[in-house]
Amino acid sequence: MRLLVYGVVLASSALIAAASRAEDYALDDTHAGVNFKISHLGLSWTYGRFNDLAVAFSIDPTNPANPAFALNIKSDSLDTNNKQRDDHLRGPDFFNTKQFPQIAFKSTAVKAIDGGYEVTGDFSLRGVTKSIAFPLKGGRTAEFPKGVFRTVFVTELGIKRSEFGLEKMVGPIGDEVFISISFEGVKK
Repeated sequence: MRLLVYGVVLASSALIAAASRAEDYALDDTHAGVNFKISHLGLSWTYGRFNDLAVAFSIDPTNPANPAFALNIKSDSLDTNNKQRDDHLRGPDFFNTKQFPQIAFKSTAVKAIDGGYEVTGDFSLRGVTKSIAFPLKGGRTAEFPKGVFRTVFVTELGIKRSEFGLEKMVGPIGDEVFISISFEGVKK
């Protein structure tokens, strides 16, 4: 009888542990994007995007403060729809993509808020790493196609490029860069 009770307790513990594990998601790169805009002469905006990114995240349905988010961008995938400007931005005056091929973010703390999360983490750009925080809205889920479970998150944030060593032409070109990120993940 003791062996039977022990077996039931062990099986129940295994089920509880399995249910409380975080759910891992992989990026659906056809439904993801990192876009930005920056002021030009205080008169207009220059828009751009990064075409090569990787996002991984996990969500723990039993503990809303236990998700994790990571983002990696290939800096040379920068695209402002102007080859001459893009080549200049990839060079040593700005992103210096040969020396700094990645832009990265990794969460260090996540707090549940209305409609999503407040995410804090280490943001690395051009060899400089700083802690940043931003709201990450979303988390709604859908099954599409049948048997494929997905969820989406979006955010908008601003950073000062001069804080990351991108000081060239601050003034004519704005210091604050506005970034929009949207990503859809597929449950692994």
